[in-house]
Amino acid sequence: MVSRKYVETNSNARAIELLSPARNAECGREAILHGADAVYIGGPAFGARAAAGNSVDDIAGLCRFAHFYGARVYVTFNTILYDHELAEAERVVWQLYRAGVDALIVQDLALLRLSLPPIALHASTQMDNRTPEKAQWLEKAGFEQIVVARELSLSQIKSIATAVAVPVEAFVHGALCVSYSGRCYASQSCFGRSANRGECAQFCRLAFDLVDAGGKTLARHQHLLSLRDMNRQASLEMMLDAGVRSLKIEGRLKDVEYVKNVTAFYRRRLDEIMERRPADYRRASLGHSHVEFIPDVSKSFNRGFTEYFLHGRTSDVWDFSTPKMRGEYVGRVSELRKRSFVLADVPPHQMLEPGDCFTYDSDEGLGGFRANRVEGHEVFPHRMPPLRRGQKIYRNLDARFEHQLQRPTAVRRIRVDFEISTVEQGFRVSATDEVGRTACETFGAVHESADKPQTDTMTRQFSRLGDTPYELGHFSCPDNYFVPASLLAQWRRVVVEKLMVQVPAERSAEVKPVEPSELPQADKSVIESLSVNVSNRLAYSVLKEIGAEVVEAAFEIQPRADQVLMTCRHCLRYAFGQCVRKQHVQRPWREPLTLRISDGREFLLRFDCKNCVMEVVKKLPAAVAP
Repeated sequence: MVSRKYVETNSNARAIELLSPARNAECGREAILHGADAVYIGGPAFGARAAAGNSVDDIAGLCRFAHFYGARVYVTFNTILYDHELAEAERVVWQLYRAGVDALIVQDLALLRLSLPPIALHASTQMDNRTPEKAQWLEKAGFEQIVVARELSLSQIKSIATAVAVPVEAFVHGALCVSYSGRCYASQSCFGRSANRGECAQFCRLAFDLVDAGGKTLARHQHLLSLRDMNRQASLEMMLDAGVRSLKIEGRLKDVEYVKNVTAFYRRRLDEIMERRPADYRRASLGHSHVEFIPDVSKSFNRGFTEYFLHGRTSDVWDFSTPKMRGEYVGRVSELRKRSFVLADVPPHQMLEPGDCFTYDSDEGLGGFRANRVEGHEVFPHRMPPLRRGQKIYRNLDARFEHQLQRPTAVRRIRVDFEISTVEQGFRVSATDEVGRTACETFGAVHESADKPQTDTMTRQFSRLGDTPYELGHFSCPDNYFVPASLLAQWRRVVVEKLMVQVPAERSAEVKPVEPSELPQADKSVIESLSVNVSNRLAYSVLKEIGAEVVEAAFEIQPRADQVLMTCRHCLRYAFGQCVRKQHVQRPWREPLTLRISDGREFLLRFDCKNCVMEVVKKLPAAVAP
């Protein structure tokens, strides 16, 4: 069992939020049980994962569950909106507010001009938040939390966090988009599915040929835009010290086993930091989680790990060979038999089981198979794959671990203090939880003197909190009275039941809308950043109000032949050892370079070395090129 002792924290310590994804209400509840301080979930519409919508009733139930633990529920409302959707968007926001939602994660500036309830707005990473100036404008405009771009370095994050008073939220784990979020139009251009409308077709996970201007093929059928997954466990403390107050796990399309494992993993890491530094950091919600397994993020879906650009540009960002999960190394093939193979160099901690799934690299890409039987290091696949001696074998599904996660795996307990005192006709029992919610009840009983001190007996009885969400904190009682165990148990049940009903009341339906406030003027760079995805009249009016002179319609509304489809920190010049800023070598190709997909469509690469970005642009036939 993994458990964390309760640690007294300084009330002046900074509250740190572990923010987990929820594909549905079940995932949200499990995230909270496994240690999340907040969850983010898609609503019935307008979320940037169209396949992850949830009803208002389901979200209301999740809010009630979360609020009992002092946890929050954020709804992703981060698609761009069309004019005909504005009234419906406003109606849905009111429904979500009344359901108890704590904040909306938004992209569209129209939200600043709709008639909304007093619900917090968080600036989504889809708004491409990369600079202190942009963050300062968002804060002045009323945003209460800012999600910064994944591509930022530690120093860049710090510069933003020190520039604003509102919490800064940063990703720590999960899948990576190769383009800056909100600045990817490849899916819309190629497949008619807008990433800004929640319908990304994952263009970046396709296989490409890389061809130079002379027709020379530099790479064939490689996943040149596919990045590894983020894993910043080693840098959590540095991120906190840089000013990050919300640590976000990606994965609103992931299953509940993923959410359990990854949430519990990061909860452990954060608790270790908070136990060492209670004067600096404290958790943002109540209680702590008892988890019935050892979390291990390498066992949940991942494409290999990278810290991305947190510590600058590194060569561990991409994996051109596959966008799938290769898994953990389990050994190399030492012997091939008719229906089995034997592994050597198996790491000491690895235990192979029937039902495990394995992968191997082949000329056709990543191959895979399931084990029907395992005897020591001998594996009997369902069907013998074309392996060779010396080949490395990986495991991308640990059957034992997955079966563990499919059972109930965590409980979350809130500390409750009990006090028993005497009154004229009996005893008074009081209970107080971590945030000061109290319950008190007086019980009639005879004051019977005890032959020996009763503190230990009473403490044991009041620690038996069973299936309740509580665990005993401090306990005080008069130790010179005898009270039968049956009475103590009855008193405990009555007071605990009374305490449990003290959850935040539902919001009134009579709340008046908040009057939109005057927006601050913005400088040119901020206006340019805010102007890229304008798809409705209200967003247009916001841009004009803050000083924009010309506002173009979003690409989804007004496609442009010369549109930059992706703006990427990932750079193929760098990946192939040809960075003009760092490597200073003669390039073995003629530029411009072209990416080609299997249906023959081609995309030009442009390199903006001054800003250290690579742009992907659709290649046009010569007759229509601008």
